[in-house]
Amino acid sequence: MNIIESLQWRYATKRFDSEKIIPQDKIELIKEAFNLTATSYGLQPIKLLIVKNKVLREQLLAHTYNQPQIMQASHLLVFCIETTIDKDFIEAYFNRVKDIRNTAESILKPYRDFLVNDFQSRSGDYVKTWAAKQAYLAMGNLLTVCAIEGIDSLPMEGFKPESYDDVLGLKEKGLQSVLIMPIGYRAEDDMFSGFKKVRKTVAESTLEL
Repeated sequence: MNIIESLQWRYATKRFDSEKIIPQDKIELIKEAFNLTATSYGLQPIKLLIVKNKVLREQLLAHTYNQPQIMQASHLLVFCIETTIDKDFIEAYFNRVKDIRNTAESILKPYRDFLVNDFQSRSGDYVKTWAAKQAYLAMGNLLTVCAIEGIDSLPMEGFKPESYDDVLGLKEKGLQSVLIMPIGYRAEDDMFSGFKKVRKTVAESTLEL
C-alpha cells in the first residue's frame, strides 16, 4: 500500500484479535520510529513504555474505564513525559550534540544558555503542557508508522493518568503518563473496520496561499 492507502486502511480499532501478536522486529521498528519523532528544540522530553505483560494490563483495566482493547491488543503503548526539565536535562541534550556532531562549544553556548534561562523562567504547568504536546506528536507519528506496517491501533485519552503512574511506578522513574495506544491486529468481527471514513473534503480541510 502507498501512504494514502495505508491511512485509508487505518481506523480506531474497537476489537483486537487477542491471538495475534506483533513480531518483535516490528516492535523494534516502532521503538526506532518513536525515537526519531520530531520534538520541540530536539529535547525529547518523552518516553515510550511498551506493555506486553497481561498481568500489568489487567491492573490497568479498571483505570481505563474497563475498555477491553487494552487487554485484547498485542501490546499497550503508554506515552509519558519527563517530569523534570531542568538545566541538567537540557545540558545532556547539548552534550549529545557535541558527541554526535562535534559542534564547537562557542556555537552551542548561546543557544544552550537561552534554553536553560527560558525553561527556568517557565511555570511547572507550562513545561508539562509543552512536554505533553511532544507526546501527541509522537503518537501521530506512530499512528502513521503502524498503518504503513499493517498494525492496527487505537489512540486513547480515556484513562486515569495518576492511577497508571502508580501501577507502572512512573513517579519513581521521573515520568508521567499522558496518552495510551493499544496496538495489534483487528478482529474479524470488528464491524468498525468496514465503515467508510467520515472526513471533510480535502478542499474543505486544506488551504493553499
